[in-house]
Amino acid sequence: MRLFWSFFLRIQGWTINGSFPYHLKKCILIIGPHTSSWDFVIGLAFRSKLKLYHSKFLGKEELFKPPFGFFFRKLGGFPVNRTGQHNMVEQVVSQFDAHESFLLVLSPEGTRKKVDRLRTGFYHIAKKANIPILMGGFDFAKKQMIISEPFFASSNEEADFQHIFQFFAPIQGKIPENGITDFNTPKE
Repeated sequence: MRLFWSFFLRIQGWTINGSFPYHLKKCILIIGPHTSSWDFVIGLAFRSKLKLYHSKFLGKEELFKPPFGFFFRKLGGFPVNRTGQHNMVEQVVSQFDAHESFLLVLSPEGTRKKVDRLRTGFYHIAKKANIPILMGGFDFAKKQMIISEPFFASSNEEADFQHIFQFFAPIQGKIPENGITDFNTPKE
């Protein structure tokens, strides 16, 4: 499949700006802006190209029902019930604690629709598990996957989110009007 995905990215004109920090045993990779179902396809292609087969992701529980649920589980997916409080942060932190090597990929928006605030779950997971946050952007205008330097959540959440916004703001998603541009405070 790696040859297929590499060919797919090449004919589509996609390149990588930055390098993946393979030395990290554990981290959260937030990918944005999440504006289209194509993000998942491009994500699979870069997952293969970068050899990140051990990566895991959270997805809405509806994706994991028959007939395609097995496919998403095979790709490393964990179903998430997005209604109510399910102590999600603690559940994911326990996964980081239970594994020697664990890479979790999340969308900071939590949806493909336009949002005015980012979710904060990834931030609290990174803080409680004491793992770095890595940012990746799929810039459809430039046909680039942009990879940031990893950073640890600090005691200044507002400054950390400003850093995140500054990274994602210039990146144009497949549907630009749904991108991460001007935000208020993070969404719990």
